[in-house]
Amino acid sequence: MEDVRKKRNNLLAKKVIKALESRNMEAHYVETKEEAKEKALSMIPISSTVSWGGATGAMDIGLLEALSGSGNYNILDRATANNPEEVRKIVLEAFDADFYIGGVNAMTEDGILVNVDGGSNRVASYTYGPRNLILIVSMNKIMKTLEGAMERARGVASPINAQRFGLQTPCSITGSCNDCKHVDCICCNILITRFSRIPNRIKIILLHEEVGF
Repeated sequence: MEDVRKKRNNLLAKKVIKALESRNMEAHYVETKEEAKEKALSMIPISSTVSWGGATGAMDIGLLEALSGSGNYNILDRATANNPEEVRKIVLEAFDADFYIGGVNAMTEDGILVNVDGGSNRVASYTYGPRNLILIVSMNKIMKTLEGAMERARGVASPINAQRFGLQTPCSITGSCNDCKHVDCICCNILITRFSRIPNRIKIILLHEEVGF
């Protein structure tokens, strides 16, 4: 069964890469988590300033650990903050990072990225600021249409992330999007990225193995 999935993903990845390149984005396809980590590391020069937000996929492939543990990069990690003011300081500094690491909640076959965010520092950094984005995207997040991508982002990724953060949103309780206005809402901002004005600022590593949510 795995060989069948791999064949399908190999073929679909070729189509998706062409679509992303037509949108001024750089794209690569790898099969394993280790390959994804090595590809990402090869893109980031030593001494670069690096930050991230909501990067579960990057964590799953060991990229964040490799970056933080090497001593070769200037890391801006809000998890190291001791209070809310320090969190804010790190988040704002991240807007001027050389590289910002993340993922997507969903993507269409024709290369449109969909992300939802509660705190919204992640989608803010996606739109402007960091000089380069590296997004780790497993092939299970690719939907046929924008409507399907929106449904995945809000109906699949959001409830899981709300539960992961221990939020008390309706989706955390029911497992399904309720289009809520709860104080903990994880869908405060919905970002649709259809083109990169700066060529290759957005670098996407498509991955056969499933990571993230």
